[in-house]
Amino acid sequence: MPIVVDIDVMLAKRKMSVGELADRIGITPANLAVLKNGRAKAVRFTTLSALCTALDCQPGDLLRWEPESAEDPEPAAAQPGR
Repeated sequence: MPIVVDIDVMLAKRKMSVGELADRIGITPANLAVLKNGRAKAVRFTTLSALCTALDCQPGDLLRWEPESAEDPEPAAAQPGR
């Protein structure tokens, strides 16, 4: 997926655990892990705002776009669910 989630980078910079961040933003550590590991299909703006508040950062510090690699066997348009 071309959207890369850098929550782990911000957690390390802030010396904060996943559990502590989850408590601060009001979601389960498991759901935060799904987002952090790039397995989420979407993120609510309210969640993104809470993350930015808790980590004292901008959305661009948490999310970035990278072009899909040439090694990807199927273009994004051909993948199911898109």
